[in-house]
Amino acid sequence: MDLESKSRSANTEIDRLEAQHRQYSQQLESLTQKPYLSDDEQIEEVRLKKLKLRVKDQITARRGMVV
Repeated sequence: MDLESKSRSANTEIDRLEAQHRQYSQQLESLTQKPYLSDDEQIEEVRLKKLKLRVKDQITARRGMVV
């Protein structure tokens, strides 16, 4: 695989990860709009925050590989 193909592949992966990050953000936003969260919703909030952070770390790592 040549350098250009690797770069396109990495950019596609970054785009996918950014879409996933936006999805987690939207889900978190809908939870934070509620005045009170149930126990299950609180657990979901923590889970989404962790997923969002993990995806952000993956995006950062991929961007470092593209440069």
